[in-house]
Amino acid sequence: MIYTVTLNPAIDYVMYPLSLDMGFTNRSKQEEIHVGGNGINICCLLNELDTPNVALGIAAGFTGDYLIKRLQEKGVSCNFVRLDKGNTRINVKLNGIVMTMVNGMGPKIPQSKVDELLARIDYLGEGDTIVLTGSIPASLPRDMYMIIMERLAGRGIRFVVDAPGELLTNALKSKPFLIKPNNHEVGRIFGMKPLPETPAEVMPLAHKLHEMGAQNVLVSCGSHGAALVDENGEEHVAPCAKIKLVNATGAGDSMVAGFLATYDKTHDYDRALLFSSACGTATAASKGIAKRSTIDRIVARLDKMVADGEA
Repeated sequence: MIYTVTLNPAIDYVMYPLSLDMGFTNRSKQEEIHVGGNGINICCLLNELDTPNVALGIAAGFTGDYLIKRLQEKGVSCNFVRLDKGNTRINVKLNGIVMTMVNGMGPKIPQSKVDELLARIDYLGEGDTIVLTGSIPASLPRDMYMIIMERLAGRGIRFVVDAPGELLTNALKSKPFLIKPNNHEVGRIFGMKPLPETPAEVMPLAHKLHEMGAQNVLVSCGSHGAALVDENGEEHVAPCAKIKLVNATGAGDSMVAGFLATYDKTHDYDRALLFSSACGTATAASKGIAKRSTIDRIVARLDKMVADGEA
């Protein structure tokens, strides 16, 4: 079973303003509401791929009620700790010529609720996968991911980490099954200037992360495709299909979900990477997390690109 942990979920309130002038009243031509959080995005995509999963996390207040209700309507299995005070945060996204975002802080989480979440995580066992991704609320320890991995060490559980900077590098000593930074995050870790863009440019850095402890290093490179250094140190590259960008939110999460679902079914790194690239691209071309039909269309395009030698 694949479990995701979302410590700081959100309701994403997306507005499409006709104008955006500071100090004046602006009007929106359209609004959308999505349930957000990296682990939640992964679960929604896994559901599209008919891959069993459970969303773990922390929710609070009327916004937390709404989040859980929407996830259940989508068929996502939820196991959220409920807080007695506060509300799950709301992120406001103004989708104009340039996307502008204001992210809420989220509720204060007492230690008793952290302990309750850890007790639920304790039920994971041999063969399970836990995905640790997304921001850590200010009220929790910055090493929360390490606390979880050290607690579960030695049980045959696969760790997947998708987090920036020190959150990622600190996790490497636990030898995670998979990490998924993007090209610029990898560049910042190693102080690269200019930042790497293409799979060829990130591949040497992916090897370094592999040597530092990550079993599989998947690096998303935007429109340039994706790179993978697998557990044997072998290199893989996948192309990216050209699309009209609609929504960048959740594209990286979709790549994680696509890789895990496909690798577990095929144990084929090339296929898992190509499908991962397709899932990320499909979400980028959609208003929310991609539907299976969109993913399948992009997989077919990528297969053709590979067959025609365009990759």
